[in-house]
Amino acid sequence: MDFEDELLQDAEDDRLTVEFIQNYLPQDVKEKFTEEDLYYFIDVIGEYYVKLIDKAHGDEIDIDIDEVANYIAKQAKKDQMGEFSPEDLRWVVDGELEYGESLEG
Repeated sequence: MDFEDELLQDAEDDRLTVEFIQNYLPQDVKEKFTEEDLYYFIDVIGEYYVKLIDKAHGDEIDIDIDEVANYIAKQAKKDQMGEFSPEDLRWVVDGELEYGESLEG
C-alpha cells in the first residue's frame, strides 16, 4: 500500500469512526458537537494514545476515560477549538472505544 492509499484508508477510518460516534452519542450531547469537532476529537484521542503507549514502555495500557476526556477539553481550549465539558467529551471517548471494540468482534 502506498502513501496515498494509506491516507485514503485513514480518512475512511476517521469517517467511519465519526459516523459511529454520532450514532452513539445521546441526542442532547450530539447537538453540542459539530462533525468538525468530532474529527478534531479523534485526532486528539489518537495523540493521547500515542503518548500513553510511549510512557508504557511495553507494559499493559489502561485507558482512563475521564483522563482522556479531560485531556481533550484542555487541548481543545489550548488549540482555540472551544470550551467543552469533560462530561460531554466522556461520551465521545467512550464511543471511540466502542467503535474500536466493534471492529475486533
